[in-house]
Amino acid sequence: MSFASLKLHHDIIQQVTKLGYSAPTPIQLAAIPVVLSGKDLMAGAQTGTGKTAAFALPLLQHILNKQGSHNTEGIQVLVLTPTRELAQQVHTSFIKYSTGLPIKSVVAYGGASINVQLDALKQGCDVLVATPGRLLELIMKNLIDLSYLQTLVLDEADRMLDMGFIIDIQRVLKKLPVSRQTLFFSATFNDDIFALSKTLLKDPQLIEVDSRNTTATQVEQTIYAVDQDRKSALLSFLIGSKNWQQVLIFTRTKQGADELAKEMQKDGIATQAIHGDKSQGARDRVLADFKAGKVRALVATDVAARGIDIEQLQYVVNHELPYNAEDYIHRIGRTGRAGTTGLAITLISEKERYLLTDIETLIGEHFIPQWMPGFEPDLNKALNTPKKREPSKKELRAKALGLISSKDKKTKKKRRFN
Repeated sequence: MSFASLKLHHDIIQQVTKLGYSAPTPIQLAAIPVVLSGKDLMAGAQTGTGKTAAFALPLLQHILNKQGSHNTEGIQVLVLTPTRELAQQVHTSFIKYSTGLPIKSVVAYGGASINVQLDALKQGCDVLVATPGRLLELIMKNLIDLSYLQTLVLDEADRMLDMGFIIDIQRVLKKLPVSRQTLFFSATFNDDIFALSKTLLKDPQLIEVDSRNTTATQVEQTIYAVDQDRKSALLSFLIGSKNWQQVLIFTRTKQGADELAKEMQKDGIATQAIHGDKSQGARDRVLADFKAGKVRALVATDVAARGIDIEQLQYVVNHELPYNAEDYIHRIGRTGRAGTTGLAITLISEKERYLLTDIETLIGEHFIPQWMPGFEPDLNKALNTPKKREPSKKELRAKALGLISSKDKKTKKKRRFN
């Protein structure tokens, strides 16, 4: 089937063709007609399968169809994303798809000048892509008008909940028109997402083009068992001996990302780290250098990596497994995008075996860890290591996401961030 068969505006089809898209992906084929019909929607598909276009193209069509009517004076589409990087990515997609059309898109997120974003809003805005924190700031200061809103999109809704944005989302909803279209898009669905959908969506249609919580089929997954203190050496060996030129590496913590980047630099590999403590300008520069090939390896936390979209990225490495099994799907989904193939490597120590079990349970696969010659794990070390009380999964996930710091551990106070 073609994009023309989906009854999209000829100018949108022409622009999509210019961008090199010849046929819609399965998620686009399934979702675009539902969005065009005005119905609420929950849509799940593997990362890299074109989810952004699945809601952006029909929403641009809605705006074109309603231009000139009495209810098109303000923001018509609001897209909420959990991170700044994803907000930038979605905004860029709207700009690409609407080139040559009388439609204006603005992006707003924390960590950047609000005045620059306000200037853009004053020039007119049909589509606003924002993170929850910055959006609330704009709302509370009465700097934007959402009374004409037609559609709300929650992109990567599962991450919104993991990052503690549920209260912010509820506050935003109070400022939106009751009569609206609401769309959920995500690579993973869990019980929390379905519970939230019951409060926000009206008789939604559910679309899952793949089995729930599955990994991208075009990504080869390999697990190496290795001692924790030899992971960095094995990683540098793999990159150097196999001549990998563009590698995205995941750690659980910001400190871990910085430390690993320093170790790899000592091994002669051009490496930078990206995480929430970096300024937006620094994150943009590092990401631009990585895309341009000036940085060979990029070490990232899960929060910072959401929104990194590099179509030709071939290699993803889990230096540490995530505490949240769903994050594994999002991590390896950074490669194998837009129909290309990719390789996802996981380095696992004995203490992380239970995390691998959680991932296997979630995705319905069983992995057999391999040993890399010269980096075989010391089984005696693992057997003789005294057992310590493991924190609960809730504590581990909260700590990894930065919701609980060491100072807050006793009080259990939570921190939200953009």
